Amino acid sequence: MSAVKDWSIQPLARIARLIMGQSPESKYYTEDDSCWPFLQGCAEFGQRLPSPALFCTQKRKIGKAGSILFSVRAPVGRINIADQDYVIGRGLAAIEGIEIDQSYLEQYLAFVNPSFRNASQGSTFEAINSSELSVWPVYLPESKPEQTKIAEILSTVDRAIEQTEALIAKQQRLKTGLMQDLLTRGIDEHGNLRSEQTHKFKDSPLGRIPVEWEVTRLESVSVFVTSGSRGWAQYYSTEGALFVRIGNLTRQHINMRFEDVVRVNPPKSSEGNRTAVMTGDLLISITADLGIIGVIPEGFEEAYVNQHISLVRLLHSEVDPRFVGWFLNSRSGQSQFEKLNESGAKAGLNLPTIKNLLIPKMEIEEQCRIAEILDASTQKGSELQQRLAKLSSLKTALMQDLLTGRKRVTDLLDGKEAIE
Repeated sequence: MSAVKDWSIQPLARIARLIMGQSPESKYYTEDDSCWPFLQGCAEFGQRLPSPALFCTQKRKIGKAGSILFSVRAPVGRINIADQDYVIGRGLAAIEGIEIDQSYLEQYLAFVNPSFRNASQGSTFEAINSSELSVWPVYLPESKPEQTKIAEILSTVDRAIEQTEALIAKQQRLKTGLMQDLLTRGIDEHGNLRSEQTHKFKDSPLGRIPVEWEVTRLESVSVFVTSGSRGWAQYYSTEGALFVRIGNLTRQHINMRFEDVVRVNPPKSSEGNRTAVMTGDLLISITADLGIIGVIPEGFEEAYVNQHISLVRLLHSEVDPRFVGWFLNSRSGQSQFEKLNESGAKAGLNLPTIKNLLIPKMEIEEQCRIAEILDASTQKGSELQQRLAKLSSLKTALMQDLLTGRKRVTDLLDGKEAIE
């Protein structure tokens, strides 16, 4: 690491107090939460604060409130913050800054986490001992105010990340409830959710559903049901049509994902045409991880499915493909795949089984409204995920700049607005 004016490299033990954990004897463990909270290792770390599973009656090595709890055993380098005094076991160390801003130290230890992992690997048991931890180099500004300002900037991004993660979790809970309501109760002619207090319901193979609905087999609303061809590895190419695999589907929603794609130049034959997708086609994984659902959107590029996916071409005059996709993605739809798993179908589903899947059917207008609401909810969740990805990238870039001295915050300390 190149030298930066007014920065230095200090061994951790020179600027901080290290307390290595020591587990009490098991006879002192208890579930009585009036005793000392006990942390054996990072398995009890929560999102930000610890979540102790045990307590103990013997006070041994203590990680004081506000200290950095550091994992010294696999995975080495994970950190958490003590929100109260904890008895810490052999899997942890507590670190208290002395000649360093505590928040800066927390950010720095998080930044160099990969280095801890690399240093601890290669032995029989992944761990770092007190001697190694004591001499670990910490790169820091000599000015305490500069350390504090760096930590403040990074902590601001951390809070934005935590808030976005909380919004994502809340959005997912709302969407789960929305799916359950819409796909079992539906929307009446006034745009309101039906309830058994205001509308008539009936028993069905899918549970209680509105009397206006019927239950039908997937085959009855399909043009055809097929699956991809085997042996297409010979047609793989760096360019060409998309070859849709299970990895292009997700349980989070019914849209496609493209983190990892394979291209093919398929044969110009009826076999190739049979597995080509069209707008509105329903895709279902039929091997390994059964029942992952996708729906081909409008304007999709030329694509073909592989042998692990069933392609269902639906009658668009009878059903809205995205409604069908959302239903099969829901708790009620997935329960059918779970039952098939329990009956020994884990090796794969055949096409007759796919044809016999049950779905609710109602007026096409209601199907479209339900699908639109769930699509909008998914879009909101995607926007939050994109925001989180941007914040995470920003945090990574800022750590690279601020914790190495590449960019200084001295202008901010002087009351100016920009980082050098």
